Amino acid sequence: MGLAMQNCTPLVTRFAPSPNGPLHLGHALSAIIAHDLARASGGRFLLRIEDIDGPRSRAELADDFRRDLEWLGLEWDEVPAQSTRLESYAAAAEALRARGLLYRCACTRKQIEAAGAVAGSDGLIYPGTCKRNPPDPAHPAAWRLDADKAGTQTGALVWEDALAGKQAVDLSVHGDVVLMRKDLPASYHLAVTLDDAADGVTLVTRGADLFAASHVHRTLQALLGLPVPRWHHHPLLTDATGQKLSKRRGSPALSDRRESGEDGRMLAQQLRLQQLSLGT
Repeated sequence: MGLAMQNCTPLVTRFAPSPNGPLHLGHALSAIIAHDLARASGGRFLLRIEDIDGPRSRAELADDFRRDLEWLGLEWDEVPAQSTRLESYAAAAEALRARGLLYRCACTRKQIEAAGAVAGSDGLIYPGTCKRNPPDPAHPAAWRLDADKAGTQTGALVWEDALAGKQAVDLSVHGDVVLMRKDLPASYHLAVTLDDAADGVTLVTRGADLFAASHVHRTLQALLGLPVPRWHHHPLLTDATGQKLSKRRGSPALSDRRESGEDGRMLAQQLRLQQLSLGT
C-alpha cells in the first residue's frame, strides 16, 4: 500500500478478467491490490471484462465475477468490455501495418517448434520464418510485430514498476509477438495496451508472471502515441506444490466458496495480510 500513500495523485487502476473460467484466490488478490491502491489515493478502481476469447468467453461467468467482487467487499466502476472495442484494435493494427511494422505469419506451433525456436518469456521466440518467406496471401495468417523495426523507430525506452523500479525495454525476451491473431480479433498485447489507454489507467496492477509483457506494451505505447502508465507487478499466490494458481489447473473457484457461505470480506482481509508478507 506504500505506493498510494506516497503518491498524492489519484490513481486509476483496473481488474480485467477473461470470462473463460471462474476466478480463484490469485484473481482475488490481484483485484484487492488494485482496488486498495486506487481507494487509498482517492482514485478509481475499474472492472473491464476481456471477452474476445472466442467461444471460450461466457457471459454468465462475467456475472459471476461481479458477484465475486461484491462478495469480497470491493467497489468498482465498470468500463466497456473488450468485445465493444474491436474497431480500435483493427485501426491500431492498420496504422502499424502502414508503417511496415507488421508482417503476416501462417506458421503453426508445430512448425515453429520444428524450426528450432528457443524459449522466451512468453512462450517460444518466433524464428522469423514468414518474415524471410512471406506466406501465400490466400492462407489465413496472424500479424506479427517486427521487433527490430519497432526498436529502430522507438529508440531506447524505459518503463517503471512500483516494486522493481525502472526497466529498460528489451524486446529480445519476446521476439516478434503476434498482435492480430488468426482466430481472434487481437492478441492480449495489443488489446490490453489500447484498453488501458482508453480507460485512463495510470497504474497497471497485475501478477509478476506478466512482468516481461510490459516490454511489449511500452513499445506499443511509443509506436501508437499512447500515454504511459506505471506498473505494479505483485508476487503470485501459489498452491501446495509451489505452482501459481490458474484456471487451467483447476484452482478452487471463488464462486464455490461464496456459494458455500464463506465470509468474503473476511477472506479479503486474510489476503491483505498475506500480501504484506509477500512484499506487495
